Amino acid sequence: MAKKPNKWMDFGQRLGKAILLPIAILPVAGLFLGISAALSGQAVLEAYPILDNTVLQAILSIMNAAGNGVFSALPLIFAVGIASGLVKGDKGTASLAAVVGYFVLILTINALLKATGTIAPADADPRQYGQGMQFGVLTLQMGVFGGILTGIVTAFVHNRFYKTKLPEFLAFFGGSRFVPIVNTFVFVLVGALMYVIWPMIGNGIAAFGEVASGLGVVGAFLYGIMLRTLYLLGLHHVFYLPFWTTAAGGVMEVNGVVYEGFQTIFLAQLSDPNTTKFFENLALFNSGRYFHMMFGMPAIAFAMYKAIPKGPKRKATMGFLISIALTSFITGVTEPISFALLFASPILFVAEALLFALAFVLAAVMNITIGSTFSAGVIEFLLFGVFQGNAKTGYLWVILLGIPVAIVYYFVFKTLILKLNAKTPGRDETINEEEMKIQSTYESGQAAAIIAALGGMENITDIDNCATRLRVSVVKPDKIDPDALKATGALNTVVRGNAIQVIYGPKVNIIKSDIDEYIETL
Repeated sequence: MAKKPNKWMDFGQRLGKAILLPIAILPVAGLFLGISAALSGQAVLEAYPILDNTVLQAILSIMNAAGNGVFSALPLIFAVGIASGLVKGDKGTASLAAVVGYFVLILTINALLKATGTIAPADADPRQYGQGMQFGVLTLQMGVFGGILTGIVTAFVHNRFYKTKLPEFLAFFGGSRFVPIVNTFVFVLVGALMYVIWPMIGNGIAAFGEVASGLGVVGAFLYGIMLRTLYLLGLHHVFYLPFWTTAAGGVMEVNGVVYEGFQTIFLAQLSDPNTTKFFENLALFNSGRYFHMMFGMPAIAFAMYKAIPKGPKRKATMGFLISIALTSFITGVTEPISFALLFASPILFVAEALLFALAFVLAAVMNITIGSTFSAGVIEFLLFGVFQGNAKTGYLWVILLGIPVAIVYYFVFKTLILKLNAKTPGRDETINEEEMKIQSTYESGQAAAIIAALGGMENITDIDNCATRLRVSVVKPDKIDPDALKATGALNTVVRGNAIQVIYGPKVNIIKSDIDEYIETL
């Protein structure tokens, strides 16, 4: 029983490390998508005709296609990234198995929707049915959760079956080739399970929205909590759509026409010269995002930076943290920061969701009525806040209160990161500057000797590396031969239970590549 928490902690750390690869893709894609979406929407072009320039819109269209392509494929990107990061060997096959698993998942659900007659009608918005298009397949709207689930399940399947030996006449399909085959059957079952479970989740989300819609400031808090939680998983459409387009988000007459939903009302008011103040429900269900995305999230990125011990790791991580902070500030795309928090410690994400909800309360109390079309970065703040005038929007309150909000976010998250010892970017491993200076005598071609010194492949359950050390999980630590490892160029071998660390210095990346190539030949 005592070992279980360690195994789960180890799994969580490996998952957090694996998730950093897909996260690293998001900042540039977010900037492309955010800038293009904010400057090319029909409502924006009508409000600001100067932007309706053929060349500019062509450039924005290309940017939108590139950014939207990445975000549309995010579930698959997460599936591949997580699977390859969690498996013990042969990462290429694991990535292929994840792709196979994800497509089997969405196609199984599509087939069941058709067979049961529950698929969304062709003339309806599929989001109203909890469904959406994914790679041309109409399936349940599981968003990034579907990709994360696929990556984790694929990793378990791979680690269980990638060394499977089949009878001689089926030997071609054995080993790592067996994993995509098994994954096909596994994800037929996973798809059938999600078909049953996921609609219940969607109905629960919709029911929560109905409760929140009539509770005023309390409703704004509940709306913020649910929206932030679902946004990260790509399920926010199920929740916010009724608020945007139905009476749940409010009803108002604009220029003689009655509109329902705060987003529909805002777009109508945007083109109405008689508007003196934007719809009050924007203060409840929308404006708080500007506090969070322009001030709060960059402050969290700064807290991550300051929580990294001074040294090479802080410098190495600075560029990434600056990019994700700017992405949030400029375009309101916050997934890179939120995913980094979630997989470092769920407590950090809970704290973010709570502060996000409190930002909605603050906007409601101050009656800030700034609309948006894509997100809530500085571009839309200027378009729908500053340029519309303070009388209509109350945008000055965002500027005046934004700095205090950022300070609160900074201290809350720096304190939590340090108290929890959370492995946010830059804190996933400690770089020993002395070890970085080690000049190892390692020469290529010694992978077999290293494996033998670690007790052979049958003694190794996992092998990875950090900046200076080979990190190995073994079955029997007493089979380790430190002298043999020293002969390959290792400075020292640290044994902590079943966890072995072999210190090679900066050459460890080359050593790990040699080991991977050697394992491929076995």
